[in-house]
Amino acid sequence: MSQRSSFFQDVYDVVKLIPKGRVTSYGAIGKYLGMTSSARMVGWAMNASHHNREVPAHRVVNRSGVLTGKHFFDRPNRMQELLIAEGIEVIDDQIQHFEAVFWDPSEVLL
Repeated sequence: MSQRSSFFQDVYDVVKLIPKGRVTSYGAIGKYLGMTSSARMVGWAMNASHHNREVPAHRVVNRSGVLTGKHFFDRPNRMQELLIAEGIEVIDDQIQHFEAVFWDPSEVLL
């Protein structure tokens, strides 16, 4: 297995642990995996995950709570629809009360 695919799988393993109704950021996942400047690589992993329904990619957003990955879903509003279905308020591609729904793997997964 290549280093890249191993990293992608590590990302997916973390994303699968995000509880419904919570979100995390690309950077928080990278930090948890020991790669503090790897937010972009986490983004690439998430973009490649959309064929795997076991990975709840809609729960990963940028550090400000913006739905930057929405263009990689099958419909433009699909990411928002999935988040709203889990009770997360989204207005204009921005998660409302982001701090309240933010899930930090570095604090939760010890």
